[in-house]
Amino acid sequence: MTSSDRTAKKPTSLGVAAIGYAFMGKAHSNAWRNVASFFDVPAFEQKVLVGRDPELVAEAAAKYGWSESATDWRSVLERDDIHIVDICAPGWMHAEIAIAALEAGKHVLVEKPLANTLAEAEAMAQAAAVARSRGVQSMIGFNYRRVPALAVAKELIAEGRLGTVRHVRAAYLQDWLVDADSPMTWRLKKETAGSGALGDIASHAIDQVLFLLGDTVTEVSGRLHTFVDRRPGADGPEQVTVDDAAWATLALASGAVASVEVSRVAAGKKNSLTMEIYGDKGSLLFDLESINELGFMDATLPVREQGFRRILVNEPEHPYMGAWWPQGHVIGWEHTFTHEVRDFLLAIDAGTPPSPSFEEGLAVQKVLAAIEESANNKSTLTVVNY
Repeated sequence: MTSSDRTAKKPTSLGVAAIGYAFMGKAHSNAWRNVASFFDVPAFEQKVLVGRDPELVAEAAAKYGWSESATDWRSVLERDDIHIVDICAPGWMHAEIAIAALEAGKHVLVEKPLANTLAEAEAMAQAAAVARSRGVQSMIGFNYRRVPALAVAKELIAEGRLGTVRHVRAAYLQDWLVDADSPMTWRLKKETAGSGALGDIASHAIDQVLFLLGDTVTEVSGRLHTFVDRRPGADGPEQVTVDDAAWATLALASGAVASVEVSRVAAGKKNSLTMEIYGDKGSLLFDLESINELGFMDATLPVREQGFRRILVNEPEHPYMGAWWPQGHVIGWEHTFTHEVRDFLLAIDAGTPPSPSFEEGLAVQKVLAAIEESANNKSTLTVVNY
């Protein structure tokens, strides 16, 4: 059976396979397990969870609500009862799995960043475009687009409440690597992670800048730094080959300027993505550690009335919130993945391309690559080919 045969008929229930069962696999599994309890979505089944260790993946599948487990993702792609592939594996595996899945006629959701290299990201975007012409959809998992408070922020910006946006400050700070004795992991090796804080969390910050403003990056100046260059490994100290922190200044097509700062060694910051957007008619403030809150300042008011006011984003009128709890009851980080899965399923059902697309993921990847090149060459780069 060809891939076109597989996508010719709309199945009565979508079979889902997830690849990866660690941190992101757990978060995505939670979303698949709960989305139909709160949102009206097309019928689907959690068919199979894929991982390398047969015992551990079987244990995870039973715990996370999957009907079965497997260790060979390639054989899963050959199954006619699998229609969606959710890729939660490390970045170095994204391109191979995603391209194979798209060619097999499977809808694909893949975690960010799109890939470890610009070449891989470009190949994925090309494969997604070809698959889309056959009705096969794909999406990259920038889950913070589904934070209700940030969705409200985008609405306010689109409505012109901030006027002309002049500059943005985006910072994503964590401290899980602040201890120099924290052990070596695949996230600290360039061959498996691609980059450090840059790809891991700057990708989120950059995507938020582009998402909130509906803008593109035209010029980049960047700097990378590794504060702890050796970490304890299984057989002694090992070399860290990625960055611990990154900084960038981004010129945007609209004329706005954005500063981006990310770190995984910022003591006291657990998971703080902050967005500050400043326009000539108002400003917005957001911090992921206060996920249900948005700060808004209306500069069109008389000076004596100006000041930031706190919007608690938990009303049924706010994006996504009507499906959850009565007003006044907050939601958390895990709900963003549920919203992501909901939007992906609805797009597949409607036959419309979901967002963020692989092309949007590629746009972020181009900025990441430019920041790295700028840092290496101590230069300012023009970002092209959007």
